[in-house]
Amino acid sequence: MFTDNDYMKMALEEAQKALEKDEVPVGAVVVLDGRIIGTGHNMPISRKDPSAHAEMLALRQAAETMSNYRLTGAELYVTLEPCIMCAGAIIQARLARVIFGANDPKCGAVASLYKVLTDDRLNHQVAVTVGILKEECGEIISRFFREKRVYPPPLR
Repeated sequence: MFTDNDYMKMALEEAQKALEKDEVPVGAVVVLDGRIIGTGHNMPISRKDPSAHAEMLALRQAAETMSNYRLTGAELYVTLEPCIMCAGAIIQARLARVIFGANDPKCGAVASLYKVLTDDRLNHQVAVTVGILKEECGEIISRFFREKRVYPPPLR
């Protein structure tokens, strides 16, 4: 039987696929009853689609696998805290739990900026587990943006 760490390692493999495509390296895996039913990695640039986040693609694949847009009982493992768009889709899919690695202090809608998944004003709440393989998940993102920054050469 796989653990949260095992599934997060799989999500990190998905993030690596995004990195290889020069996309922001975020990966996601949807699990239901111990079976992987969907995977995804960020592809908004290559697909020219602002909704092509790792979570959205994994949820779409899972819904296709299950022949149902409701994924009741499923769990989503994602390397970076989901944004507002993805949090909304998670609620609509009726996921049971979201497990993420690194917090996103600029866009996070689960724990950092907002707590959408646990807002009791909504018709569905989702259990949240934070910080699984936090360092590895944070490092792949940090390294990506560090390498994207261009610094001018020092003055002589």
